[in-house]
Amino acid sequence: MNTTMPVTILNVDDQDAPRYFKTRDLQQAGFAVLEATGGAETVRLFEQHKPPVILLDVHLPDIIGYEVCKLIKRKSPGTMVLMTSATFTETEDRILALDSGADTFLAQPAEPLELVAAINALLRIRRTEEELRRLNETLEQRVQERIADLAEANEKLRDEIAQREKAEAGLIQAEKMQVVGQLTGGVAHDFNNLLQAILGSVDFIRRHSDDAHIQQRADNALTATRRGAKLTSQLLTFSRTQKLATVPVDVNALIVGMHELLNQSLGSNITVSTELEPELPIAMADANQLELAILNLSINARDAMPDGGTLTIATAIAPDDRNTVMVAVSDTGCGMTPEVAEHAFDPFYTTKPAGKGTGLGLSQVYGITKQCGGAVTLKSEIGRGTIVTMRLPRAKANAVSIAPTEIASLHAGQSEKLLVVDDDADVREFMTTFLSDLGYEVTEAAGGEDALTVLADFKPDMIIVDFAMQGMSGAETALAAGKRCPGIPILFISGYADSEELRRAVGTAPLLHKPFQPAELAAAVRSNLDARMRPEAARA
Repeated sequence: MNTTMPVTILNVDDQDAPRYFKTRDLQQAGFAVLEATGGAETVRLFEQHKPPVILLDVHLPDIIGYEVCKLIKRKSPGTMVLMTSATFTETEDRILALDSGADTFLAQPAEPLELVAAINALLRIRRTEEELRRLNETLEQRVQERIADLAEANEKLRDEIAQREKAEAGLIQAEKMQVVGQLTGGVAHDFNNLLQAILGSVDFIRRHSDDAHIQQRADNALTATRRGAKLTSQLLTFSRTQKLATVPVDVNALIVGMHELLNQSLGSNITVSTELEPELPIAMADANQLELAILNLSINARDAMPDGGTLTIATAIAPDDRNTVMVAVSDTGCGMTPEVAEHAFDPFYTTKPAGKGTGLGLSQVYGITKQCGGAVTLKSEIGRGTIVTMRLPRAKANAVSIAPTEIASLHAGQSEKLLVVDDDADVREFMTTFLSDLGYEVTEAAGGEDALTVLADFKPDMIIVDFAMQGMSGAETALAAGKRCPGIPILFISGYADSEELRRAVGTAPLLHKPFQPAELAAAVRSNLDARMRPEAARA
């Protein structure tokens, strides 16, 4: 059963007979027909029923058909109008009908089949226009959806590009730091050997001279040597070739203990303020390097406040991670531009005049926080100062802080036999002379192969060996010597040693980093010899 509703046609004609025949022909063709005899009635029926096609006679009693057509087309451009006339059939009449908005014109009387065919043609045109209209609406929606999809894709692409650029910048920075680290590590090794020889010679002069003037000059030279050692320590920390000795550290106590040092270093026009979290947990760090980092940050802050200002050192528990201890150093100085802040942690980067800075201060801060398992951030604004925050890992709940130990006093030897192995003649001569003066019987070797030759006839109580030597390394020398003299104590010294590599090679053997103080060497030798003589060591 066909349930399709018939299409409604509005048939407008003031003459009964023509109107009757047109209605009959349309109904026979399957259309539903409404009839009107005037223009006003046409408009009313149109607004009430919205017929898709109007069969409109030109000659109407109240309003001429041309005006009725214009009115309908203004209200509903999609309504199809077939204008008819038995009298207005000239070319001018057809033109006038089409100009008024009619879709076609048919002279009366028309053949029934011709009339139905014309109506069907208009309906096809209407359906096509409606489909095009729907297609346009759908197309616009699809275009908007596609635009939205493209916008989302572009945003993702921008994010990916930004992340890639950030990753590439991080990779470039890491590669740059690795290359510079290798360079600085090598330089530090050679420089530490030079410093060690200078330090040993100057210490010898100071201890063996009764001239106060000479002793003062020697003390000045020792101070300069310690400054050089500090510089190389920064280089090694930055290059990450020197493994930090991370232990539980009471950061608040460390900062309080630096009060006098900071006041002396910063001057009277800098006010030092502390904001310390009273419940601050113990942190894992290298106490000496952390103190040096805070001092470096404080000196940078001082230089950023030439007319005076306030330096604030604050501690806190990280709000986003209670397992992180924060140490922030802030100032009220001139601040940095974004370009300067971007490169602040780069090694050797400095905005200070020549001779006023090495560009390693912030690199050292970066290096120690990374090696401690933490991170460092910098915020700065021109005219509003700078704040550098170090984030350090929290120690275990039962950890007890360990304060830096003082250097032990000199310990005299008791004629124990020592073998000193170092490929640097100046360093080797210093250690041999110093230890001999302490009462040890010292034999020296210029390298690993030389040491093994000496061990064929000389049985020492302890071997002191440089880790980084030409030919056989210190670790290889120690292993070979241990086979010839099982259980012999080994003390390693190094100006440039990867502590991780050393530990993998020789386990828990003690290590002195060059340049070391003579007192440190004396204490290390004595403690290792004494440990060997303890009953528990003998049983082992």
